[in-house]
Amino acid sequence: MSIPTDVLEAVASAMMAEYVVSTQLIQPLWGGYGELFRASLSGSQHTSVIVKHIKLPQPKVHPRGWNTPISHQRKLKSYQVELHWYQQYANDCLPQCPVPKCLYVEEQNDEILLIMEDLATLGFEQTFTSFEPTPINFMPKQANHESMTGASLISHQHIESCLSWLAYFHAQHLAIEPHGLWECGGYWHLATRPDELEKLTDVPLRQTAEKIDTTLQQCQFQTLIHGDAKLANFCFATTNNRVAGVDFQYVGKGCGMKDVILLLSSCLPYQHCEQDVPALLNYYFDQLKQALSEHQPQISPQAVEEEWRPLYCVAWADFQRFMKGWSPTHWKINNYTESLTQQALTQLNSPKQGQFTQ
Repeated sequence: MSIPTDVLEAVASAMMAEYVVSTQLIQPLWGGYGELFRASLSGSQHTSVIVKHIKLPQPKVHPRGWNTPISHQRKLKSYQVELHWYQQYANDCLPQCPVPKCLYVEEQNDEILLIMEDLATLGFEQTFTSFEPTPINFMPKQANHESMTGASLISHQHIESCLSWLAYFHAQHLAIEPHGLWECGGYWHLATRPDELEKLTDVPLRQTAEKIDTTLQQCQFQTLIHGDAKLANFCFATTNNRVAGVDFQYVGKGCGMKDVILLLSSCLPYQHCEQDVPALLNYYFDQLKQALSEHQPQISPQAVEEEWRPLYCVAWADFQRFMKGWSPTHWKINNYTESLTQQALTQLNSPKQGQFTQ
């Protein structure tokens, strides 16, 4: 895929560079809405930058056949949300939850140019593409690390680093109103997915969809959630355990458990969930407690945990509702997610509704 010359000239001009030396396509934007690429520069204070070039006219093809007006409008809003995030929030994120700094934004006709820091120049060089996590590409906590190598091998340390990033991100933004962002964060939010709900054949789940959504939206402690916190949206430092988050199209208000379950769905083999999730949840809440004590000491960490931890299964049920309507044979639907969904439905539909077990 070649980058249009006028786009490269705009990047060079915005970064006060002599010219763009080279480009590297990182990925086409989902649904054919443009491209994300790295631009190496000559004569600029930035040796390289990351450019998101968004073309807004509705594409004719969607990877999974969901090329509908609702899908198009959701995409349009997501790019406006992302621009607002980078212009108003990104540069103030805590050092414990780094994100790319916004360097330049330009909106013209049907195109958007967003230029950000290149995290690779800051040491965040390792990334993962989206793939199904299996026991083969997962490094258990007690594994012999010296005997397990591989660029795509996921370790407990990777997951804990992401959970720490999420904990500080959630703590920093707890009780903040999402001005200019999604009123309900997450790309699978019920109100934006009527097409997928219509396709859902799991009747009990469809009948409880609104109650699940309401339960998550009405919890007392709301924060900003990343909204698409999959492993592929984190960049890892190769010399320490730090990570940085990218891709903020669906950042908005929500319960932190929505980010946690999305992360785990993308990196922990479901065969390991029963055994490993309790310790990983403990790690997340330990990090959240530390982050709140440092940055929001007026908020009780215990109160947040007591409300959020029981909503873990509800957040899974909410995501399961989307997945089973969007792609019923997807690998993210499995025995573990079915079990948690059933747990959430049982509790939400019980006479003692709202009294969740942990």
